[in-house]
Amino acid sequence: MLRGLQKASANWLGKIIMAAVVLFLVLSFAIWGIGDIFRGAGVSTVAQVGSADISIEQFRQFYNDRLQQISRRVGRPITPDQARATGIDRQILNQLIAEVLLDERARQIGLGMSDGEVAAEIRREPAFQGANGQFDQQRFLYLIRQAGFTEQRFVIEQRRTALRRQLASAIDGDLKAPQSAADLANRYENEERSIEFVALNAQNAGDIPAPTPEQLAGFFEQRKLLFRAPELRKVLFLTLSPQEIAKTIEVSDADAERYYADHRARYTVPEKRQIQQIAFPNAQEAAAAQAKLAGGMTFEALAAERKIPEKDLDLGLVSKAEMLDPAIADAAFALQEGEVSAPVTGRFVTAIVRVTKIEPGQATPYAKVEAEIKQAIALDRAKADLARRRDQIEDELAAGQRLDEIGKKLGLPVRIIDALDRSGHGPKGEPVPDLPKNVDLVAAAFATSVGVENEPLQIPGGGFVWYEVAGVTPSHERTFDEAKPQVEERWREAEIAKRLDQKAAEIAGRVKAGGWVGEIAANGLTLENANGLKRRGSGPLPPGVIAEVFRTPKDGVASAEGAEPTQRIVFRVTGVTVPPLDMQSPAAKRLLDTLGTAYSDDLIAQYVAQLQIDFGVKINQTALNQAIGRGATE
Repeated sequence: MLRGLQKASANWLGKIIMAAVVLFLVLSFAIWGIGDIFRGAGVSTVAQVGSADISIEQFRQFYNDRLQQISRRVGRPITPDQARATGIDRQILNQLIAEVLLDERARQIGLGMSDGEVAAEIRREPAFQGANGQFDQQRFLYLIRQAGFTEQRFVIEQRRTALRRQLASAIDGDLKAPQSAADLANRYENEERSIEFVALNAQNAGDIPAPTPEQLAGFFEQRKLLFRAPELRKVLFLTLSPQEIAKTIEVSDADAERYYADHRARYTVPEKRQIQQIAFPNAQEAAAAQAKLAGGMTFEALAAERKIPEKDLDLGLVSKAEMLDPAIADAAFALQEGEVSAPVTGRFVTAIVRVTKIEPGQATPYAKVEAEIKQAIALDRAKADLARRRDQIEDELAAGQRLDEIGKKLGLPVRIIDALDRSGHGPKGEPVPDLPKNVDLVAAAFATSVGVENEPLQIPGGGFVWYEVAGVTPSHERTFDEAKPQVEERWREAEIAKRLDQKAAEIAGRVKAGGWVGEIAANGLTLENANGLKRRGSGPLPPGVIAEVFRTPKDGVASAEGAEPTQRIVFRVTGVTVPPLDMQSPAAKRLLDTLGTAYSDDLIAQYVAQLQIDFGVKINQTALNQAIGRGATE
C-alpha cells in the first residue's frame, strides 16, 4: 500500500487523497473491530484520536469532500443515504482517523516541513505549470478549486501528506518481494492443466424407487430448516419515471404534425452523390487542367497525369452535409450525373469535381413515424413534468398519506405485491414479475419496517421508486404436509446424488487400476478432453471441478460435483504446465511490484492498528450521526 501511495502521489491530487483512499479500505478492521471505542468524546467531537479532536464541522467538511471525490471517480453522484447504505460513511471516518493517527505520530517524533519546502514542492508539480514550463499561479488556483480546496487548505493538506509520506518511506523501506514469491504467484496464476473426463448424470443413477412415507417423514425431520417458509412482506411501490408519465400524456395530431415539419430533416434520407475530385495548388493550374478537359482529355487521364491515387480521387458516396468544404459541396450538388465542374475555389484547395452517381433523397412519410413522434413528444413533456410530480408525491407523503392513497389522488399506478421474499420470489417460489428495473427494491423493502416512510430509490437516467412495507409474515416452520412436494423433490435429488457418488468412486477406482476403456463401454459414457485449464479462467467445466483438478496431482484420478447437484465429473489429470517466468520481463516486474505493494499493505495496516492502541481512539456516535445527517437513534 505504501508503495502504491508513493506512486499515486506522482499526481498532484493523489498527493492529497490517494493515501487516504487506499487506507480506509484496509483499516476498517482496525478502527471498527473494537466496540469500546464508541464511548467517550465531547458532545461536539466526532472522535478523539490521541490528543487530537475531530470536530463535527471538521468531519462534515472532510466527509463532503471525500463523497464528492468518490462521486467523480464513479461518474455519478453519491447521496448521503447511499453512502450510509453501502458503509461509505464509516469508511470515510476510518480514513480520517487513520490520517490523524499518522499526523499524531509525525508530531510526536518531531517530523516537520518548512513553508519553503512545501512551496517548492507545489511549484515543482507539473500539473501546476503553464505552457512555458513555469509555475502558473492562476492554473494552480483553478485546479485546486475544481478539486474542492482553498489555497490555505491545500497548503496545509500538502504539508500533512508530505509528512505522512515520510512516515510511509520509513516503514516501507522500499520493500521488495522475493523472487520465490513471484514464482509461486506465477504458478498459481498461470499454471495450466489438461484432463480427460466423463460426465455422470441422473440417467446414470438408474431407477430410483418411490420413497415410502416413513422415508420422506424422516428426511423432512432431519432437514426441517431447508423447508422453512421464508419471511414474506407485503410491499407497495409507486414508480415515477419519464416513461411511466409519458404513458399518461396524450399528444394531439396537430402537435405531432408540427413536430414533423420542424424536424423534417430527421425523417429524410438526404440525397447522396459519388464524387471524384482533382485538387490543384492554385487557380492557374486548375484553369490549365480545365482547358485540357475541354480539349478532349478524360477525367481519368487528367488524374493519371497528375499522379493522383484512386483512393485520393474518389470522395465516396456522400451527402452534401458530409462534405467539409461548402463551396465544393455546392458545386458538386449542382451537377448532373456524369458532369464535370469548372474549377472551384474552396477553403483549402482549388478543385475540379465530377459526379459519377446520384442517389435521390427520400423522406419518410408522416404516417410511418406518427406513433414514434407522439411518443417522443410525450417523453419530452414527461421529463419536464417529472420534478413537479415528484414534489406532489413528497408533499402528500409529508401530509401523512399512504402510497395507495397518493396514487389514487394523483392518477398514478401503485403496485401491490402481497407476498415477496428476500430473493424476489412469491410464496410458492415463483419469481415476482415486473419488479422495477435498475433499482434493488427487494433489498430496500427488507431493510425497512412496516409503516416507515422511506426515501425513494433513484432510477438511473431519471425517475424514482417510492415504496412502503404494509405487512410482514415472519419466517416459520412448514408442516410435513405443506412441504411434501419440495420434500419429495429434494429426497429424489439426494438419492440420485448418493448413487452418483458411489458410481463415481467405483469408476475412479477402476480407472486408477486400468484406464477408461472398460468403464466407457460398460456405462455408455463419452470420454472428453479439456485443455489449458486455469485456476481462475472460464472454461467448459464449473469452478468446483476446476478447484478439484488443481488439488489432484499429475496422473491422479478424482471426481467432483458438476454444474448441477445431480451431475458428477470423473477425471484424470493428463498434463501440468507452468510457463517459465522471465524475471526481466515487464510482466514479472509488475508482479513483483504488486506483491511488494501487498507486503506494504500488511505493514501499514499493522502500524496504524498499533497507533490506535498507542494513542487511543474514541468515537461519539451521536456526534457522528449529526455530522452525516442521520437521526441520533439510528
